[in-house]
Amino acid sequence: MGKKLYVGNLPFSATEESLRTTFSQSGTVDSVKVIIDRDTGRSKGFAFVEMSNDSEARDAISTFDGHELDGRAIKVNEAKPMEPRDGGRGGDRGRGGDRGGSRGGRY
Repeated sequence: MGKKLYVGNLPFSATEESLRTTFSQSGTVDSVKVIIDRDTGRSKGFAFVEMSNDSEARDAISTFDGHELDGRAIKVNEAKPMEPRDGGRGGDRGRGGDRGGSRGGRY
């Protein structure tokens, strides 16, 4: 099973292809995803790289954490699981309330 890595402090010039080329020096790269700001269309300055196994991921962390990429020292570590989001509303609040269903509506 692959290991997902967080890559931060990326220069805006970094692309999925350039990261794939860089990280392939440590082993097989299963996937690369540069995170893009949906409003500006520009990179948010971080990405996720998935290596094919744990030993390759450890090698990539030790090799590239602090490595200079286009003038910036990048940060590489194991990605943390994404925390669930509630969308800022929580449950049914803000969606019009009870619409006469079986919970106390008119009969």
